[in-house]
Amino acid sequence: MSRDSRAQLVVESVLPFIEAHRKLEHQGNAKKPFILGVTGLQGSGKSHLASALVFALSKDHNYNTIEVSLDDFYLRHDEQISLRTQNPSNNLFKARGQPGTHDPVLLKSFFSQFSDPLAKHVWIPSFDKGLFQGEGDRLPLSEWKTIDCHCPIDVVIFEGWCVGFQPCPDIEVERKRVEALQIRHLNEPEKSIMDLPRSQFSTTTLGDHKLVDLLHVNDCLRRYSEDFMGPQHFDFMVHLDTNDLGNVYTWRIQQEHALHRRKGTGMTDEAVVKFGTVFFICPVVDN
Repeated sequence: MSRDSRAQLVVESVLPFIEAHRKLEHQGNAKKPFILGVTGLQGSGKSHLASALVFALSKDHNYNTIEVSLDDFYLRHDEQISLRTQNPSNNLFKARGQPGTHDPVLLKSFFSQFSDPLAKHVWIPSFDKGLFQGEGDRLPLSEWKTIDCHCPIDVVIFEGWCVGFQPCPDIEVERKRVEALQIRHLNEPEKSIMDLPRSQFSTTTLGDHKLVDLLHVNDCLRRYSEDFMGPQHFDFMVHLDTNDLGNVYTWRIQQEHALHRRKGTGMTDEAVVKFGTVFFICPVVDN
């Protein structure tokens, strides 16, 4: 399915829900936008789909629609360093990405804007992934996007790789980790990950991490889910899937090559692979 047809399918599916939401809002005094969550694996096309949905809903259906990315709420670079320093043995915090590497206060503040009837504009932070050799940093407030609220926002599209994810019971995390270690013990010694074909990149990495570190991320995800990012905070969810989890590496490397061409900076292929492996703990636990 092409990306354009994928967007059209989503529009056809979500429109009845947006229309029903608008009718309910008109019956009350408070005006709250329809919150559409888009989630999917790294490089699966979430941002492209979100942009296509903004265009379709705004131009074809006259809904004032904005898109926001979870990626723009990453911790500042100095805060990333502080997080790594405070958790020196937790490899899941060596790079941005996992629950715990975003700013929950900033996220809650962002969503609270839509409950303020006197708000004159909505701000959206901006994070530049190309800074600090690909580690990235949040841009100053003066470079954030602001949207005038003289025309009420009808739809907010919020996209991110773990949007809508829910934590597992701690005992389930422990069981999955033990299972991963048992599978690894039965298999032959693994080759260097950089020597494997794209489709054979490791997608079962729970055994690479200590249980206490996995539980730390799971606890961060629990707070995310409760405060702003669980499915209960969205009016509609779209999930982008793949038949081969190894595609994540290919897609992410392609994105990084595009960033290099556009800005002349970013991660190497090897750095992308190391970066990508930490993202498999959530899908693996979830499965």
